Amino acid sequence: MMDLRNGSRVTYFILVGFEQSYPSTKALLFTLFLALYSLAMAMNGLIIFITWTDPRLNSPMYFFLGHLSFLDVCFITTTIPQMLIHLVVKNHTVSFTSCMTQMYLVFSVGVAECILLAFMAYDRYVAICHPLNYAQVMSRQVCVRLVGTAWFFGLINGIFLEYMSIQNPFCRDNHIENFFCEAPIVIALTCGDPQFSMKVIFADAVVVLLSPMVLIVISYAHILASILGRASSSGWGKTFSTCASHLTVVIFFYSSGMFSYMNSRSTHGPDKDKPFSLLYTVITPMCNPIIYSFRNKEMKGAMVRALGRTRLS
Repeated sequence: MMDLRNGSRVTYFILVGFEQSYPSTKALLFTLFLALYSLAMAMNGLIIFITWTDPRLNSPMYFFLGHLSFLDVCFITTTIPQMLIHLVVKNHTVSFTSCMTQMYLVFSVGVAECILLAFMAYDRYVAICHPLNYAQVMSRQVCVRLVGTAWFFGLINGIFLEYMSIQNPFCRDNHIENFFCEAPIVIALTCGDPQFSMKVIFADAVVVLLSPMVLIVISYAHILASILGRASSSGWGKTFSTCASHLTVVIFFYSSGMFSYMNSRSTHGPDKDKPFSLLYTVITPMCNPIIYSFRNKEMKGAMVRALGRTRLS
């Protein structure tokens, strides 16, 4: 392993990833991840297409869902193609610039998705608790502004965290024990005392993850109170089905993100980092469209119509 404590500067990193796996294991992982990546791209691409072209899916919920799928496409494209390449080639190096760019994109898209999930919970709250004012409160302009807010804070937060990640020079080692440049692992390679940067990123993760989660919890608390306060049980099934889809996505994404960015480094390690990294970079973007599609009759119908038009053309 390269020892850079003599003052030399890191110009590239080595992504260890699955480098120590057997060739047969690498071939199996390549096939598996390629299939998952293809499925995620196809499913999210289909959702983007139908939510933006099907006139029957013109409600704010599907507007947000289309943008969530777009974020998922950005997320998996930032990390998975590189991992697939490294599973078939021996050279696992990435330039310093490429690594920092990947970190920034993961930061930005991840934060934007956190905020967008909170806005989706608020949308469900307004739809269920204030149905008469829903069209006025969640107008097209409001939805566009909410999505723009998620992207804005994601991009700005990415710049801030990127600065905190590179304020100390890298002079320890250039081996990253993961399949992509994940911020906590990369910061641990800086010389000096990286604890300040880690504390800042931890505080930022608390704000970015917990603030939207508070909005989600408050929204669903009001939804639950509204449902329980109704004398009739009609519509409960559809309401719970819609909310369950969103809550499942939230649990997947937030649990993996909290482990990666809100735990101390003493609880991390290659055996723990990789599964959680795979969860929010591969599994969650793949599961999002499946969860929403299988639990929503309107989405199923729109997909059938879209596939039918494709066959006819």
